[in-house]
Amino acid sequence: MFRRRGERYVATLAVDEVRVLRKVASEVVGLLTEGFDHTDPVVGRLFPEVYPDDAAGTAEFRKYTEGDLKTGKIDQAGAILAALPDSAGGEVQLDAEAAEAWLRALNDARLAMGVRLEIKDGTDLGAELDEAVAADPSSSRVFQLSVYAYLGYLQESLLNAMID
Repeated sequence: MFRRRGERYVATLAVDEVRVLRKVASEVVGLLTEGFDHTDPVVGRLFPEVYPDDAAGTAEFRKYTEGDLKTGKIDQAGAILAALPDSAGGEVQLDAEAAEAWLRALNDARLAMGVRLEIKDGTDLGAELDEAVAADPSSSRVFQLSVYAYLGYLQESLLNAMID
């Protein structure tokens, strides 16, 4: 998917890919703005407690770092939104800075989805998807697992293009 073209990383996205990426990035922005709640397990995954056994130390650390971290995550999701074609499919061209922002934003989106889908380190995504399809091929879980897998593929593709 992504390939290096000079100093840029380029991919051609179909209309549905653009829609999915726009929705995912927008949901991350929403989670970090109006939906930001430390009791939400997704927020806990994106902003883990630095000192799990020291609530006061964690609160102090958050006081000085959380605003910048949150702004950075919002900006990274914004980098995806900014680079996407308007409404149709088309080519995405990323410079090195935008490519790094995309990698971080895709990682955040996958972490968030992984929490919601209850995906653990040892989860066999293929088996999980097969099981969901067998239970109900038109379920939202099948779609969400497919998006999760697509984001991983996209992330790997971009990373490989950057390494080459």
